[in-house]
Amino acid sequence: MIPFGKSIRVYLKDGTVTGIRFGEVVNQTIQCIACPRNRIGELKFNSEANRPSVYFLFGNDENSGEPKTYIGEAENVFERLQSHLLNKEFWNEVIFFVSKDENLTKSHVKFLESRIIQTAITTKRYKIDNGNQSQASSLPAADRDAMEEFLVYLKLLLGVFGHKLLEELTPTNSIATAVVNTSFSESSTVINNGNSVKNIELFLNIGGLKASAVYTDEGVVILKGSDAAKDIQTSLPMGYRETRQKLINNGVLKETENKYIFTDSYLFDTASPAAAIVVGYSINGKNSWKNKNGLSLNEIEKL
Repeated sequence: MIPFGKSIRVYLKDGTVTGIRFGEVVNQTIQCIACPRNRIGELKFNSEANRPSVYFLFGNDENSGEPKTYIGEAENVFERLQSHLLNKEFWNEVIFFVSKDENLTKSHVKFLESRIIQTAITTKRYKIDNGNQSQASSLPAADRDAMEEFLVYLKLLLGVFGHKLLEELTPTNSIATAVVNTSFSESSTVINNGNSVKNIELFLNIGGLKASAVYTDEGVVILKGSDAAKDIQTSLPMGYRETRQKLINNGVLKETENKYIFTDSYLFDTASPAAAIVVGYSINGKNSWKNKNGLSLNEIEKL
């Protein structure tokens, strides 16, 4: 966790946001390079692309359309990418990470690869293309701590470059499972000065269906264990129907005798689709999601 604000420097090689981009955390040695698939050839004489690095291939899954990534490590990422151009079709962008002081070794990047795959599997934001989980290399304690710090800034840069792959959906693992009608600790609900709200615990209890959620910076995360209606009504918009069916197909919603259950936590951009998926019809989520004191999300945001 980063306790203070950080400055990120981004350099656009050709002045466009779709081209080759360089990113770094100011006053840190970590650097990342993002490159479109069709411009990999330009990396041949790039010094960063010839160093030990950990890298991500990003694209979409051909079956589900969900975001997909392959996580790897290489002593020379440009050479490794040549084989990926031939053998992996799904990706359209690579982002790789190096150390500006050239202190990363093969053992370091193998350690990072293993830790990243482990984290990505846990967050469940992207489909992971790696067939097997990499085994972490053995590092001295000082090197291991240095790589854990490197990983903190890697996650930060990856998010800035548009991929929240390694970010937890909910603030802490302790609230990853819904406990309907049981409130969080006081520290999980924060109302800042002005109209800013963060990590608010929310509940929905309608027609015998009970759901818990957390209102985060990204939207509303319905928590594992929450209910969802078995049947839907005609008022449920088509887009929400498609989302619901996708959740059923992916196993996020599991059918029981008279309802569905969320088998994993799931992020919705806003409150209304989150509520509609639970109840099975069109509903105003800002009025129906409430905190432990009975205040609606709409009322909370006006405080």
